[in-house]
Amino acid sequence: MGDYLESLRKITNTLALKNEEITNFICSLKQSLDNLEMNSNRVQEDLESEFSSLHTVLDELKENMMTRIKQERASRTYELQSQLSSCSKALESSEELLELANQTLCSSETDGFTQVTHHVTMAPAFRLSLKAKASDNMSHLMVDFSQEREMLRGIKFLPVPATPEIQMSECQVCDNTVAISWTLPEPDSKIDHYILEHRRTNHEGPPRIREEYPWMVVEGIREMEHTLTGLRFDTRYMTFRVRACNKAVAGEFSEPVTLETHAFLFKLDSGSAHQNLRVEDLNVEWDSSGGKIQDIRKDKNRTNSPLHSPARTALMSPKRAPTARPGRDRFTAESYTVLADTVIDAGQQYWEVRFDKESKAFAVGVALRSLGRFDQLGKSSASWCIHLNNWLQQSLTAKHNNKARTLDCPIPDRIGVYCNYEEGTLSFYNAKTKQLMHTFRTKFQQPIIPAFMVWNGSFSVQTGLQVPSVVQSGQRKNSGTSSSNASLT
Repeated sequence: MGDYLESLRKITNTLALKNEEITNFICSLKQSLDNLEMNSNRVQEDLESEFSSLHTVLDELKENMMTRIKQERASRTYELQSQLSSCSKALESSEELLELANQTLCSSETDGFTQVTHHVTMAPAFRLSLKAKASDNMSHLMVDFSQEREMLRGIKFLPVPATPEIQMSECQVCDNTVAISWTLPEPDSKIDHYILEHRRTNHEGPPRIREEYPWMVVEGIREMEHTLTGLRFDTRYMTFRVRACNKAVAGEFSEPVTLETHAFLFKLDSGSAHQNLRVEDLNVEWDSSGGKIQDIRKDKNRTNSPLHSPARTALMSPKRAPTARPGRDRFTAESYTVLADTVIDAGQQYWEVRFDKESKAFAVGVALRSLGRFDQLGKSSASWCIHLNNWLQQSLTAKHNNKARTLDCPIPDRIGVYCNYEEGTLSFYNAKTKQLMHTFRTKFQQPIIPAFMVWNGSFSVQTGLQVPSVVQSGQRKNSGTSSSNASLT
């Protein structure tokens, strides 16, 4: 009977998942129908607008050309009419002079002969040009729109760019960067640029209608590849899609591609923090007033004593074994410590911390979950750390099991922490230069957890980071030469 119940549970779960997929698909179809209606109306409006603009241009062109013809006709008409008027007057004058000359020639008197001769000689007809000042030919203003008509007949809808295809085999995810590459079904010289969209997600399958994170847009990409840098991987996956654009229209998005973005992500467990530590997200600041009243009420017999006094030394003894408790108690006394909320029990992990170099004391490393609430980092067998001390004189040391080794290296602004759980490797790096500062080599018997300490200072943690390639390469090279916890003295 138990097997039947288990089988029914599995089938029920499978059906429930299938129903969820169908529901998402139905939502997608409904959204597509709405988009189809909206997009159809939009392109119809665009078409009307384009033809209206075209008609406007043709009407303006016609009006300008008609005006040109009218102006040309008016100008030539004026020139020809002026010339016609001048010729008519000259002809009338000539006829009068001819009649006068004939009368003079037929007369026997010679007194007016000289005067008539002068008038005939100065006749306006002799000053006239018998060449028309304007032509009646208007062929230079004729038009032939045969080519334009053919061009208009050839007008079609704009060719929508083809849909790109993201090449999964060419995509790379490393060093908190993602390189995306895509191709087109065939070359298209009219492509102007590409638009890439990416979205964080915790689901491996196709995008859902209701995703937690929005699409982020990268525009103006000129090549068929793009690299996103400086990313923080705070989800398990990233989904990508791309589309091509010409000068006027954008094509369809490619099929979404989901890439795994493995990185170590954690938060700080404020419940474990010493009361003098103010924890806000991944930022921690030492607060001298935090928890003093509460501590006094909890332990009325406790007296203030110098930092290295016997009373405090006994209280902070690295040999003190943590008592069994159901939950994680706050660190107290001089253990200004806070732990992460995620354990490391497998794989290679990496995170970074930026700290105030003026802090009186600061430490970063890992610890067992059983680290005592009075234990300082590095002072018991349950923790490993790099410790900065600015009290009296500045020093940087590697600490474990109450043993310390002074590190001869500059104090960086940021420290990168690398952990390989299976190999028992814990390395500290200058996060900017990736120079190795120190490596512990041990065998972790139980899960470990990132741990931090600060006194009179502050720090901030950066998570969601992948193990840098240069760190992985350096680990292979330095596997036989890095210092170990056995060398601490």
